[in-house]
Amino acid sequence: MLVEVCANSLQSAVNAQRGGADRIELCSELAVGGITPSYGLLQSVREHISIPVHVLIRPRSGDFTYSDREFEIIKRDVALCTDLGFEGIVSGVMHQNFTLDIARTRELVQSSKGLHFTFHRAFDWVKDPFQALEKLEVMGVDTVLSSGLQKSAWEGIDLLARLNKCSSSCTIMPGGGIGPKNVKEFKDIGFEAVHLSGTRIIPTLDSLPRIPMSAVSLPTDGEIVVTDVETIRKVVKRAK
Repeated sequence: MLVEVCANSLQSAVNAQRGGADRIELCSELAVGGITPSYGLLQSVREHISIPVHVLIRPRSGDFTYSDREFEIIKRDVALCTDLGFEGIVSGVMHQNFTLDIARTRELVQSSKGLHFTFHRAFDWVKDPFQALEKLEVMGVDTVLSSGLQKSAWEGIDLLARLNKCSSSCTIMPGGGIGPKNVKEFKDIGFEAVHLSGTRIIPTLDSLPRIPMSAVSLPTDGEIVVTDVETIRKVVKRAK
């Protein structure tokens, strides 16, 4: 079973590699579901990471319906990641009615030809996952990242298993709430890959600043979220 770690920083990527991860999905700002990492982070990861890296291309938080200008940013970021030699792209576009934006997603798949293409967890917003999967396979999408249309992959495991059985070319990769306690169940069901961040919170300041810069629901300014080596090692050990 392939273990993909969603890394939100260079340190998280290094820790994921040290922990034995097979692949990294690189992003920034996990607390909002991930956005496109900076150019500096992309360059640093290229220099320090030897395992395959797929880059999340998402220009902002919020929904997955983009303006023309935002879509141009997405295409430029795909081209940049191609030029930098990354192995894969993680992206996707939706309509406001929670159906796939087939034209734009197809354009992204075609523009990243030669790279592995993962359709991200926007998939969990679709109304008909089986129809959506069929359309993504026709486009040439390699992997679908999903929690089974639930808050966690464990809650959505039954639907994920059904999608896995009916998929003809896409790898169904469960993600969301996967860790050492449940990864073996996903392996036993027959999934070929799983996705997790495996993070723990690390204090960085002796005391909190007077004025917070983070929203109440996010980690405080005195903490960062970093992938934990031991969590990844435990998952890899049980997955392998």
